Amino acid sequence: MGRSATVTRQTRETRVTVTIDLDGTGRADLHTGIGFFDHMLDGFARHGLFDLTVKCEGDLFVDSHHTIEDTGITLGMAIAKALGDKAGIVRYGSCMLPMDETLALCAVDLGGRPYLVYDAAFAAQNCGGMDTQMAREFFYAVSYTAAMNLHLKVLYGENDHHKLEALFKAFAKALDAATRQDPRIEGVLSTKGSL
Repeated sequence: MGRSATVTRQTRETRVTVTIDLDGTGRADLHTGIGFFDHMLDGFARHGLFDLTVKCEGDLFVDSHHTIEDTGITLGMAIAKALGDKAGIVRYGSCMLPMDETLALCAVDLGGRPYLVYDAAFAAQNCGGMDTQMAREFFYAVSYTAAMNLHLKVLYGENDHHKLEALFKAFAKALDAATRQDPRIEGVLSTKGSL
């Protein structure tokens, strides 16, 4: 049986509904109003093998900030809900992902302590209609609402599209690894006995 969850979050700025199945096949149905952001989420779903549905009605007449950040908040909540008590999960995952001239890395710990370390620089303010600064805000929101320790770094690269895509795909692969279940693990993987 798949580990899935649906979360809806509404504010005066956005209404976001996210459904994620951690044991999916990479299917995605994405409607944020920001084509490039949908492209990044599609890469996340496909390469993490998550089934992902995102529907967001946001105040894009202002800018992309609330839409992207609130999608991150809601996605993090859905991940946490789908993980449940985290029994049997590997907990840690990492990926070093190449994309043409770019190399990015991601490491994840689903240990229940939120923290983000983010090291990425971009040449332009925007990439395909998405503010490049919003990538950090998205990952920050996911990490804190999912209570995960998340490290992301672009080691090198030139093209902003490649850098962003490598970050989202590396996150997908690391999260997929961390959420996998191992039959050798009894309860949760922690000396404390809880995550």
